[in-house]
Amino acid sequence: MPATLGALAVFPLLASSFCPFLGRTSGDASARLPGGHPPVTGIPNPDAPKAPSGYVAALQELDLDAVREDLRALFKNSKDFWPADYGTYGPLMVRLAWHNSGSYRTSDGRGGVDGARQRFDPERSWADNTNLDKARTLLWPIKEKYGLGLSWGDLIVLAGNTAISSMGGPILGFCAGRIDDPSGYWSEALGPSPEQEVLAPCKLNGTCKPPLGSTTVGLIYLNPEGPLGKPIPEKSAGEVRDSFGRMAMNDSETVALIGGGHAFGKTHGACPAGAGPSPREDPINPWPGLCGTGKGKDAFTSGFEGPWTTTPTTWNNEYFKNLVNYAWKPKMGPGGHWQWTTNGTTPVAPGPQGGQQEIMMLTSDISLTRDPTGKYQEIVKLFAEDQQAFDHAFSHAWYKLTTRDMGPVTRCVGPDVPPAQPFQYPLPPTPPGSDLANFTEVAEAVRDAIVTPNEEVLPVDDYDGKKTYGPLFVRLAWQCSATFRVTDYQGGCDGARIRFSPEKDWPINVALDRALLLLKPVKEKFGKGLSWADLIVIAGTVALEEAGALPMKFCGGRTDASDGLGSQYLKNRITGANSDTMAVLDDVIKLLGLTKRQFVSLMGGGHSLGRMHMDRSGYNGSWSLDPTIISNGYFKHLLTETWQNVTLSTGKQQFKAKDKDVFMLKTDLMIKWDAELMAAAQEFASNNTLFLEEFRQAWTQVVHADRFDGPAGNLCQEE
Repeated sequence: MPATLGALAVFPLLASSFCPFLGRTSGDASARLPGGHPPVTGIPNPDAPKAPSGYVAALQELDLDAVREDLRALFKNSKDFWPADYGTYGPLMVRLAWHNSGSYRTSDGRGGVDGARQRFDPERSWADNTNLDKARTLLWPIKEKYGLGLSWGDLIVLAGNTAISSMGGPILGFCAGRIDDPSGYWSEALGPSPEQEVLAPCKLNGTCKPPLGSTTVGLIYLNPEGPLGKPIPEKSAGEVRDSFGRMAMNDSETVALIGGGHAFGKTHGACPAGAGPSPREDPINPWPGLCGTGKGKDAFTSGFEGPWTTTPTTWNNEYFKNLVNYAWKPKMGPGGHWQWTTNGTTPVAPGPQGGQQEIMMLTSDISLTRDPTGKYQEIVKLFAEDQQAFDHAFSHAWYKLTTRDMGPVTRCVGPDVPPAQPFQYPLPPTPPGSDLANFTEVAEAVRDAIVTPNEEVLPVDDYDGKKTYGPLFVRLAWQCSATFRVTDYQGGCDGARIRFSPEKDWPINVALDRALLLLKPVKEKFGKGLSWADLIVIAGTVALEEAGALPMKFCGGRTDASDGLGSQYLKNRITGANSDTMAVLDDVIKLLGLTKRQFVSLMGGGHSLGRMHMDRSGYNGSWSLDPTIISNGYFKHLLTETWQNVTLSTGKQQFKAKDKDVFMLKTDLMIKWDAELMAAAQEFASNNTLFLEEFRQAWTQVVHADRFDGPAGNLCQEE
């Protein structure tokens, strides 16, 4: 019997095996790591976010108040290379923080300010980010001064927050701990790029659908001029709701953010000539500006021209009052784009470099008063009449905008972190170690549950006289854990949200509700000291060890969510169906934070065990001749058999080995069709011990991935 889970009571939060390295094998017991093979350490995907050495310690020493003081001084120190509008860079910094954060999308968790990828293409060359290179240049002396402890991501958000507060606006708090990316790798799928064209093609830019976060590639949300550049506010309202909804903003949050952002500053479109080439097109002299001097009153950024309010450096609700109190009509602006002016005498604001300038609105602004559903109009009226309601809505929406991609509040650092917000899907705290169940006893109870038939709940699978629920428990733990994504730190088994909709209703999770019922007596036996989340992971781990996997370490202390809201934006993208594609499979592997090699090992481990069920998945048969043992037999079959495509009575297609009752899905065969996946499979087919060890490392990484300890730590990570 494996020793790992027998030792759990000693370390209730982190239990490790004391068995010898590679102590238990199955299959060819004589196989060992090849001579000269480096130690297997379970190194994650090198492209997954990773903090530089010493970052957390430096962050904890960072004086945020000193940074804010330097920022306030910077805002008032206008530079000749990019003169400050109205004598302050505050509005520019609000735009910088907004446009870094606003790229976030719920479809796959990509985008957002964590990583500060706007410094790289493709984001740095988006039309919506025109001239934000100047904002980052202005911030560089502060970044240089504070060094490692102040990431670009944190600095950008802090600059936006400080700008808002310096102009009188409300700020809820600040979550520090963003980790800078070394490249724009994680933004490639946002487009424009070949990866985006494969994963989310958009035939007509301006009409793009999810998973893209914007209706227009290269813009943060939508075309503010109107649908495809037409000033039709009634149609623009739908685009506003759609694009903001793709980043999980409701109507109130949407209106608050638009009104809060447009309380400050102005648009820039001094003439139709444009901003000039982007950084991708001309990295030496990007966006020089083709109107006059190209800066100050001659600046061209969005192509629209003018402020929204008469007080563009003061926080108030004038934006909403202007929407309500004036009649607006479309007008071609000096930058060659449709914008809106009042139908009558237009209020004037100070000019950005002196003088005066009339206020204006964009089609997307006017859409808030022309929403066919009538919902935006109600919110605009409320905010126009109630400054406090606007302040509250904006401060919470802004914090959500700039923090959404940071994941749970447990990843936040600093004295200004507010209480956990609904969008962070908070979980109850871990009970003291003395209140946790004895995990050794839990493991023993799970072993009994694996081999004890409970026909009323679910008939037990019988493999030549060996009855076991083990493969079902492995599947439960995998499906619970494999929702994790490294992009926004959502998903994972902490919370055990697989018990609730939407996860429990996914077709891929059919019958897992019955797996939970099979484990219910174990949960009831240990009561509050055993969370469902811990039980699910223990059940899968014990089942694997009973099937011959190497002893695993188990890290307890997970707690349970009270609902499934934390899964509402997650989805299963690979099902084994013929519609699955290699591009999507690659992306799933990336989002899990795995290397291709790790994923192959997990496929081999999971598909060594059990069988498919026509009444559950619509597929049939086992992947191996002995589906009760985890071994490299899966890879031997995959690589050596001749596979025939068969259509089942359910209408689904799968692959059967010629002359053998061994079956595969398209996802399995993809391993043969990809060079990197194939290379790993060949190594595992040749060395069972190597496979078992790498499977152990990959499984442990996946089930522990969501155990956050600050921005870069993991509660389950051994020192």
